[in-house]
Amino acid sequence: MRQYMYMVCFLSALVIFSACKKGEDKKPEPVSKVVGKEVEYKDGNTVLKGYMAYDSSLQGKRPGILVVHEWWGHNDYARKRANMLAEMGYTALAVDMYGDGKQANHPDDAKKFASEVMKNMDSAKKRFLAALDILKKHETVDGGKIAAIGYCFGGGVVLNMVRMGVDLKGVASFHGTLGAGQPAKPGSIKAKILVCNGDDDKMTTKDQIDKFKDEMKKAGAPLTFISYPGAKHAFTNPDADALGAKFKLPLGYNAEADKKSWADMQKFMKELF
Repeated sequence: MRQYMYMVCFLSALVIFSACKKGEDKKPEPVSKVVGKEVEYKDGNTVLKGYMAYDSSLQGKRPGILVVHEWWGHNDYARKRANMLAEMGYTALAVDMYGDGKQANHPDDAKKFASEVMKNMDSAKKRFLAALDILKKHETVDGGKIAAIGYCFGGGVVLNMVRMGVDLKGVASFHGTLGAGQPAKPGSIKAKILVCNGDDDKMTTKDQIDKFKDEMKKAGAPLTFISYPGAKHAFTNPDADALGAKFKLPLGYNAEADKKSWADMQKFMKELF
């Protein structure tokens, strides 16, 4: 009996020692250290106020992603998405397409600001390229691996940038406008495109979707178009319900579509890079 107890104690000690040894050999998981910094850059004499986010615990260069805001302007929501991209291991720049960090508090102002950009796509391209240049020059970024994402107005911006030949590996549009400032020419689009669309989006018509898909097909664009059931316009933004109620707009947050579209975007970016 005593020999049996000695054997049990010996085996228990051996198990504990082995477990401790494995614990010593196992390297600790790296802790994400997302750094967010405000950055200023210029388009001619116009000062643009962006936000750069990256994980300082990562070594070496990584892909960079531009984040283009909704028609409300460069706000905390755009910065939140930049931080989320940084947590994924990218360096992200939330851009300023209006200038001076200008934001709208009413749909009338938002429509005015957005229209001023979209009615002059050559000027919009210059402003976008100014942000692209800043991102490429960041010490953490591989300048040959750049993509862009955009929301609503911003989705329209990134789609128009690839139509205009901006050098991007790919773009993702979330509930973005689909109209073309300058329709794509056959064979002109090289970037991969992901469009995340709300199936119940009253601000994007079936005719607009059909025209967009036809345009992309003729251009030979590598397009992935996903519609999320029950999702309204601005379905990724948790503030959409309150904004919709306040201004009587057909907006609505959809947690399931938000989660699914972000996962689809993550998969898209992994395949891209």
